[in-house]
Amino acid sequence: MTEKLSQSRSERDYIPGLGRQFLTPLYDVAHRVFGLHSVHNKMIELAELRGGHRVLDVGCGTGNLLRATGRRHRSVDLVGLDPDPKALIRAERKARRAGLTIRLDRGFAQELPYEDGSFDRVFSSLMLHHLDSTSKDALLAEVRRVLRSDGQLVLADAVLDEQGHHHGHRQGGMRGRMREQLQDNVGDAVAQRIADAGFTVEPTRPVALRIGGSIGIVSARLDGNS
Repeated sequence: MTEKLSQSRSERDYIPGLGRQFLTPLYDVAHRVFGLHSVHNKMIELAELRGGHRVLDVGCGTGNLLRATGRRHRSVDLVGLDPDPKALIRAERKARRAGLTIRLDRGFAQELPYEDGSFDRVFSSLMLHHLDSTSKDALLAEVRRVLRSDGQLVLADAVLDEQGHHHGHRQGGMRGRMREQLQDNVGDAVAQRIADAGFTVEPTRPVALRIGGSIGIVSARLDGNS
């Protein structure tokens, strides 16, 4: 695991995967219970990966999407970024057990510590609603920067109906800040935000969870490369 943060940036606040730090050991249990593997499988399918592609998972958590990608595509270069050191430790252990080589960096989505045009694909799975509106726009600007000209973003996140409800994502147990940030996900708002950031966006694809509700997956390319 690679440390990429200065002291000041390492102190920046962030919301862990399940909303609270003490719940991190339960993240993989929740992943199995809700059936999030189906979301990851669809994301990998949409990415149309080829040998030699370099793939970044922003907000990789405990590394489930990276591990699933590596198992299906052994010849791609995998990189994961997350601010939670405990999640990264778990991701590193799981990658080692799976016999995969994955670079794991600690850092923030708003300031990706990578060179311009250095990735063919960028994944983001159930992380966008962890950010406030300003940070969401900063993330998308950073994704544009690190993608190659023919690159692709595949992003999955909760989608709320017009009343702001999403029955597959229990909001009652969330920290208030995350509940507020989910309001940016009503209807087609996520896809529209990505389009406004300079991407050509395909129609959102819903994937049903095992326990109620669905997740929306957006595939997007840089304008002029759709």
